[in-house]
Amino acid sequence: MSFDLVLFGGTGDLAWRKLMPALFQAFRHGTLPEGGRIIGVGRDDLSDEQYRKLIQSRFDKVELAKRPSAEEFARFAALLEFVRVDLSKPDDYARLAASLQGRNADTVVMYVATAPALFTTVCEQLAASGLNTPKTRVVLEKPLGHDLASNRAINHTVRRFFEENQVFRIDHYLGKPAVQNLFALRFGNALFEPLWRREHIANIQITIAEDLGVESRGAFYETTGALRDMVQNHALQLLCAIGMEPPINSHADAIRDEKLKVLRSLKPWTQESLSLDVIRGQYANGTSGGGKVPGYREETGVDTRSNTETFVALRTEISNWRWAGVPFYIRTGKRLAGRDARIVVNFRPTPHAIFNSQLGMANRLVINLQPKDGLELHLLAQGQENRQQARQGPSQQALAPVQLDLDFDKRFGSERVGAYERLLLDVIDGRLNLFVRSDEQEEAWRWVEPMLEFWANDSQGPRLYNSGTWGPSASSAMIARDGFCWSEES
Repeated sequence: MSFDLVLFGGTGDLAWRKLMPALFQAFRHGTLPEGGRIIGVGRDDLSDEQYRKLIQSRFDKVELAKRPSAEEFARFAALLEFVRVDLSKPDDYARLAASLQGRNADTVVMYVATAPALFTTVCEQLAASGLNTPKTRVVLEKPLGHDLASNRAINHTVRRFFEENQVFRIDHYLGKPAVQNLFALRFGNALFEPLWRREHIANIQITIAEDLGVESRGAFYETTGALRDMVQNHALQLLCAIGMEPPINSHADAIRDEKLKVLRSLKPWTQESLSLDVIRGQYANGTSGGGKVPGYREETGVDTRSNTETFVALRTEISNWRWAGVPFYIRTGKRLAGRDARIVVNFRPTPHAIFNSQLGMANRLVINLQPKDGLELHLLAQGQENRQQARQGPSQQALAPVQLDLDFDKRFGSERVGAYERLLLDVIDGRLNLFVRSDEQEEAWRWVEPMLEFWANDSQGPRLYNSGTWGPSASSAMIARDGFCWSEES
């Protein structure tokens, strides 16, 4: 199958940090279909050879295992071309169209790795130059808008020129092997399904923590914040994967229908719940990685009086028969105590204790997403008893926590398909399972928007927390009101 992958923003940060390394890995693994061509698009006046040298120089900045040898890059570079396009000039799109029509590939992928404000312009110009044919697929990067109205406006424009099954709204978290294993855990095994409900689960915690600050992305982050950057997309997609009902099959729309039901079942916000169950924070200076680090307001490109949140913790519920009354906690932030993405399913304690166990000890399932990829099942077992304990009998013997640990990297190898590699291959093959449908995205924005509106009228601003900690103390107080604590505090 021949394909042309047109990369708008072909000289940009995302292209060389994520997309080109992912495409090279697919090429190295032999999974990139033969007969392909990768066309970088940008405003720079570059020849094909200059573009290839630029991309090769960027590979020096990716991790060592993913760098090509000179011979490997020479073969990969044969796929690379460059077309100069000013995104606002119709004549430049005509030149791109001539290049694509001359080859007549089976599939044409338009990857729009630009600022969201340019999405509508690109789609309009593609249509005007005849590049919205049935064999065209459009990939849109997040964030898709900054609120519900802007998201709807972008989706409305895109749908004027492309069918829904031609649009691939990418959330790279859904391409992570650990997230795909989450679906396999839930729907490929009979072990947990009878327990996956309110009668057996006390609470579920989703944590996406980063130990880095905003680095050089201060100006971008000022207009985004943690709620838009992480909660509206990544965290809610994980919540859907945990909370959704089993789909009728593995087809894309069957899966996305069930995720949409979860989003529509999220408990609506009230003024009281917005003040009690949503915590926003901003990192101050502190210690991280063994050294002193600046606070958010001291970062380049950040307003010294900024109220942009770098941390969000919240409590919500899914109002349906399976989950009614079970609290779901979401927490994400920058400059936290570690880089850790995990889902913790805390089961209820046994209804009647016959062993002498420590108060509060119960089973839990930990789904590790990063940096470790795997599952931990925490159980209780009788440890090595001494003679005194043996005389006391089993009712007086204490149980100790034990852990079953499945490390997916050790079991399946660490060189598994990466997130962007998987998603790019799915786009080329036309598989929509791991991409977000427009109604899902709009429902997520609808649920998030009351928080944005509440903060806009809140004079208090975000709570400050020291870099290298787990965020504001109010986050721990919020979960403690239900009698629980965050997993790293247990």
